[in-house]
Amino acid sequence: MFFSNVLKYFVISVFLSQIVSSQVILEKKNQNVSYQTEVIAKNLNIIWGMTFIDKNKILFTQKNGKVGILNTITKKITNIYGVPKVMYSGQGGLLDVAVHPNYDMNGWIYFTYVKDKNGLGETTLSRAKLNGNRLINWQDLLISKSLSDTSRHFGSRITFDEKGHLFFSIGDRGVRSNAQNLSNHAGSILRLNLDGTVPYDNPFVKNKHAINEIYSYGHRNPQGLFYDKKNSRLWSIEHGPRGGDEINLIFAGKNYGWPVISYGKEYYSAMGVGIGTHKKGMMQPHKVYIPSIAPSSLMVYSGKAFPKWEGNIFVSALKLKHLNRIVLDKNAKVIKEYRLLEYLNERIRCVIEDSNGLLYISTDSGKIFKIMPN
Repeated sequence: MFFSNVLKYFVISVFLSQIVSSQVILEKKNQNVSYQTEVIAKNLNIIWGMTFIDKNKILFTQKNGKVGILNTITKKITNIYGVPKVMYSGQGGLLDVAVHPNYDMNGWIYFTYVKDKNGLGETTLSRAKLNGNRLINWQDLLISKSLSDTSRHFGSRITFDEKGHLFFSIGDRGVRSNAQNLSNHAGSILRLNLDGTVPYDNPFVKNKHAINEIYSYGHRNPQGLFYDKKNSRLWSIEHGPRGGDEINLIFAGKNYGWPVISYGKEYYSAMGVGIGTHKKGMMQPHKVYIPSIAPSSLMVYSGKAFPKWEGNIFVSALKLKHLNRIVLDKNAKVIKEYRLLEYLNERIRCVIEDSNGLLYISTDSGKIFKIMPN
């Protein structure tokens, strides 16, 4: 029976892999979109997060705990100081950055980073303000209950809805059972008010066995999170084990299945993870990647520079080194997948959009590229 199951999972995985690959190859030949890339920064550390603080300035985080501002016109970088000590180990470090929806009025900048607690790391949400080349009034809004002796699966991305809420993601911290345990924050997407307090209508506020900040759970390591304000949709993308990366539409209180159900395989064998791919009461992914692309950020394009890309999902890929483009129909169903920028041969960590609709990507080799119409 054991070898029969192994063979079954192997055959299914190979079959799905061939289907995905053939679709991508076919579609890459018919993109009909002309673009060019330009390196506008290099020789940096792993650039985890990026956000625009004005039309031509990107505030970016480096995994080693450093922050900088890049002028996209002059390409000058200004170093920013005032970041607290960051636990820079394994997959941990200084992670995402995002500006308050009313940043021009209040100046708040939000960060996620790994905080050291007696040699163990916990994903932390904070905010600060920029004064010249220094961050001031640094506040840890939520030091999450996500301690683990592993150095992996910290998450983390930040996004905002149109109703005054902030969402951020935390991985299972390498402890699979965390994702189904509502008494810790690991393996969850959290929702807070912009001052760090808990919204009264969060799904588990009245559940004495759950933490109030949790919005959805059953996640492995969500490193992409984006709220599409035009369509009021919260999108997430998370790493699978071997295969099984997932794009998910996130709904309040829902269980996304990890590690009970998964489309990925164990690292030590061809066996699937958990009981299979489906279970009643657990959400199915919107899209699955087999083999894994190792996704690290997600955004929905809304600009005018590339009209054919409007409403498309963009995902940065680490392992398969490309920018993944997903086309949706009017019902948000995935209908096409494209793979861009493979020729760069770069582990792409983050993708953002400026006010003109130009795209910017960061890489683990310490570069920032601008993507423009050709």
